[in-house]
Amino acid sequence: MAEPWQNTTLPAHARAADLLARMTNEEKTAQLSSVWIGADTEGADVAPGQHTYAARSAALDALLPYGLGHLTRPFGTVPVDPAEGAARLAGLQRAIRAGNRFRLPAIAHEECLTGFTAWQATVFPTPLAWGATFDPALIAEMAQAIGASMRAVGVHQGLAPVLDVVRDPRWGRTEEAIGEDPYLVGTIGTAYVRGLETAGIVATLKHFAGYSASRAARNHAPASIGPRELADVILPPFEMALREGGARSVMPAYNDIDGLPAHAHVRLLTQLLREEWEFTGTVVSDYYGVSLLEEAHRLTDGEAGAARLALAAGVDVELPAARCFTPADPLPEDLLDRAALRVLTQKCELGLLDPHEGPGAAGTADAPVDLNPPHLRELARRVAEESVVLLANDSGVLPLDGGSRLALLGPLAHEQAAVLGCYTFPRHVGVHHPDLPTGVEVPTLAEALRAELPDAVFVEDPAGADVCLAVVGDRSGLFGRGSSGEGCDAEDLQLPFDQDKLLDEAMACGVPVVIVALGGRPYALGRWADRAAAVVTAFFPGQEGGGAVAGVLSGRVEPSGRLPVAVPRNPGGQPAPYLAPPLGRHGFPSSVDPTPLYPFGHGLSYTAFAWGRPHCDAPEFSTDGETTLRLTVRNTGDRAGTETVQLYLHDPVGTVARPEVRLVGYARVPLEAGASAEVHATFPADLAAYTGADGRRVVEPGALELRVAASSEHVHHTVSLTLTGEARQVGHERRMRCEMRVK
Repeated sequence: MAEPWQNTTLPAHARAADLLARMTNEEKTAQLSSVWIGADTEGADVAPGQHTYAARSAALDALLPYGLGHLTRPFGTVPVDPAEGAARLAGLQRAIRAGNRFRLPAIAHEECLTGFTAWQATVFPTPLAWGATFDPALIAEMAQAIGASMRAVGVHQGLAPVLDVVRDPRWGRTEEAIGEDPYLVGTIGTAYVRGLETAGIVATLKHFAGYSASRAARNHAPASIGPRELADVILPPFEMALREGGARSVMPAYNDIDGLPAHAHVRLLTQLLREEWEFTGTVVSDYYGVSLLEEAHRLTDGEAGAARLALAAGVDVELPAARCFTPADPLPEDLLDRAALRVLTQKCELGLLDPHEGPGAAGTADAPVDLNPPHLRELARRVAEESVVLLANDSGVLPLDGGSRLALLGPLAHEQAAVLGCYTFPRHVGVHHPDLPTGVEVPTLAEALRAELPDAVFVEDPAGADVCLAVVGDRSGLFGRGSSGEGCDAEDLQLPFDQDKLLDEAMACGVPVVIVALGGRPYALGRWADRAAAVVTAFFPGQEGGGAVAGVLSGRVEPSGRLPVAVPRNPGGQPAPYLAPPLGRHGFPSSVDPTPLYPFGHGLSYTAFAWGRPHCDAPEFSTDGETTLRLTVRNTGDRAGTETVQLYLHDPVGTVARPEVRLVGYARVPLEAGASAEVHATFPADLAAYTGADGRRVVEPGALELRVAASSEHVHHTVSLTLTGEARQVGHERRMRCEMRVK
């Protein structure tokens, strides 16, 4: 007769509780543990402290008699043929089941920030490119397809998305973030979560919290932020992705906030996440994050102390390998039970407590495995094309004439690295295997341009060209092995690799110059912008990225991307995040002008649009009400295009210094030549809420402005509103988005 924990008709929590009651403390601890097979103490790091900690972590054989919580990156650690990887993972799961008395498998997790990080898997654009699309529906579709491919080979959990709001683009992980605005990050990130979870993959929100707000943009450095910045800028994307996306896992950040490391932060991981936000999933440590409590933050002098601190704060699973959470070191039983119950509940939800081998428990060894099928390549192409941003085109040199004589300058025009982010398999793992084929076809921009413009003549001497294309940007890497990526922070926003000289030489050649910037962060282009014929940028757009950029240059693709983070004018004077209050912007009393060259939300098209004057249903409404704006957008050009209507909130007076404007809604509006559409925006008063001087989030009565705009600086129309009634405190139940509809 089946035990209650095996009864599939019972709720997951009840089944998990019954199983927990039957376990020894050693078996419970094993559910909080993980094993990273294939991670050794030699070669290059792919995680902080990997070599130091790998030799001191528990081996699989030592844990097998008790069970195992997680299997770390069975596909993404070393190159493995997808079919062989699925068979190997299936074999590992059989061994794990056979080794423990309850026949429980492990949760297999993988990275999926730019697609499934596995050899021969489709390489998608980086999250900064997702942000540039301003297209949550497309990102949800992409994530669901990525998740389905992972689930098919036996993976259960994906370590994505990154919901860190960019505060200083010198931070090396800017490429992994979605943008510098919490509303954009929240809506795009939530769409990704929804897609991944719909495919049956546990989405993991990271890095919770404040990671991107580190001092001087240095990786792991302390975050010097106050409680209001944390509440109003850093936390909302996580809250939205949990509430609306249904994310089932959260990963703490490496940094500390005011001396409290996130992995030991009771206020963040228990009081806020669990008690206020009512999160019921699992908290998994960032790689070696528990060990760093001892060896970097120095909060304790031993592994057992680090384990107790993390458990007490609310960490449930130690990744990527068991060093502190091990059966060898007894843990406080109440904390142990709390964490183990959460892990077992999640395993039950995934089907891993079922008497048979639950769905996704192991890959099907005999089935053909294609991780780069046509529909995934098509999705990668669509995301890449929508993410390319046309920043300037005053001369009208773009689109290029197909019969032009073109000079192509810059080594990045000929490198796959120019379109591949740090967490793509070729740059994350493949670089450590120099003889390994890329695994997927990744045309360089030069190759893509020659295919796109077969009648063009490419010349070596720019002086003999009609147009010079100057390609600049980044090579991604890890821990200083690139100019962008994890641990590859920048001292300033000057182009790396002496590429400023490349642009100087291009500008001196006497022909129109198109700057093409490919990389993981925006660089200062003010020195050349006034002399450039056009400027185009794309943020590591993936395996289809070369073709996407070439398509925009040729005019086959109508540019529709918008900047998810501003482009600076000067390398040393960082652009003020557009969320800055008035004194954070240019003006008295500082001689430094931080105004960006191209602002957040900026992007041009090859066609033209006319914006009608908006109509507001109710300019005056209560602090618990809503109003609806309507406006018409018309394509007045001679070709199809997509305009992005952006809605910004300006609050003239507040009890604390407030951003001049902040994004509260947006919608892509695709239109054929001559066509028009009506955009409806339903704005709830809750979106005017902010954290006041007393730490409470309130909606206050008074005057507001909604700015209907093409970017944070290019405002078409301003709508005056008045909120009436009493000030109202709002919390986790508040409405977090403006519903935008295109009719």
